[in-house]
Amino acid sequence: MKNQEVFDNARKACRDIIHLTNDQVVKILEQLAAETTRSTDHLIMENIKDLDRMSTDDPKFDRLKLTSERIGDIVADILNVSKLNNPLGEIIEEKTLKNGLHLKKIRVPLGVVGIIYEARPNVTFDVFSLCLKSGNVCLLKGGSDAHFSNMAIIGILHRVLKGFDVNPNIVQLLPPDRESTAEMMNATDYIDIIIPRGSQGLIDFVRQNARVPVIETGAGIVHTYIDQNADLTKAKAIITNAKLRRVSVCNALDCLIIHSSWLSDLPFLCEDLARGDVEVFADEKSYKVLKESYPANLIFPAQKAHFGTEFLAKKLSIKTVRNIEEALDHIAEYSSKHSEAIISEDQDMISRFSKEVDAAVVYANTSTAFTDGAQFEMGAEIGISTQKLHARGPMALKELTSYKWIVRGQGQIREK
Repeated sequence: MKNQEVFDNARKACRDIIHLTNDQVVKILEQLAAETTRSTDHLIMENIKDLDRMSTDDPKFDRLKLTSERIGDIVADILNVSKLNNPLGEIIEEKTLKNGLHLKKIRVPLGVVGIIYEARPNVTFDVFSLCLKSGNVCLLKGGSDAHFSNMAIIGILHRVLKGFDVNPNIVQLLPPDRESTAEMMNATDYIDIIIPRGSQGLIDFVRQNARVPVIETGAGIVHTYIDQNADLTKAKAIITNAKLRRVSVCNALDCLIIHSSWLSDLPFLCEDLARGDVEVFADEKSYKVLKESYPANLIFPAQKAHFGTEFLAKKLSIKTVRNIEEALDHIAEYSSKHSEAIISEDQDMISRFSKEVDAAVVYANTSTAFTDGAQFEMGAEIGISTQKLHARGPMALKELTSYKWIVRGQGQIREK
């Protein structure tokens, strides 16, 4: 196991990071923000080395790209995390038993958190900030597509930690090869949890092959249903934002479900999508309406494969339904349980949709683009969990903790 020393160092570092005070953590993060700002030109230069190896048509290209603006957003997220309340030591439950034993259930770190991710250099910053604040050691396994970017970032992190005389092994970057991935997934004696971030293929691979427990941050196959009682002006703005704000992210809209009573209004609803060069894969009914008005090079009859697909690109499928039952059936069949939305002025319909849709986040009359830890005022996020054990939805500080019981007595012994 070529990464044995890395794993050993990570496990040992757990005993170092737990002694950092919140004041120390805040100062480290503030210094990291300042150092990242100063290193903007260097980060962009290293990132260009990665971008030059990737086709601009690749859906991962946008996620990989670092700009001055995006680095500024990263810095803002680091500072946001620094200001958040530290969850460690929080008393979740406290009681005194009849026998006099005093019990406290308190928040503690998960331990060593492994992250397997693809072309997302911002993840390196986000994971470190959240893990540091929550007392966790992090092992990072980035993809080869972002190797130069990640190496530059880990250099900044270690430089800042050494400046505070903090063990740099609290954050380590594994080589970007497949062997390291396999070793990480089987390091049950060293890693407490693995969180994969990336494509559905990556997530499925980790879930199916890891012996270390996995928190699934699933791909986002996102639907928005326009109910018969919708406000079309709201609907147009919402679907445009959900699709075009940033097409390569997991909360971007993939499938528009429209009540058949609004078919004649589809050209209006899709005006901004056409201007944004969005390719539309329309079912039979919606295709008949759109083919006369939507750009001919961007409108295509939908195939079954176009439903249940996370496009991560300027692509969208359209499904026509006769009622909310058909909308709910379609979502139940194709949803990845990430983010789903309804646009309606009927509160009964909204209540039914919210109750029946099984997803980490369910929206009414707003864009799915808000599924994000920072937007939920949780600081940065480590991922969007689509599973139901431990955490669901945006994962931030509290979601990176477990708990333990502290029991204090005065010499009590158990008789039976």
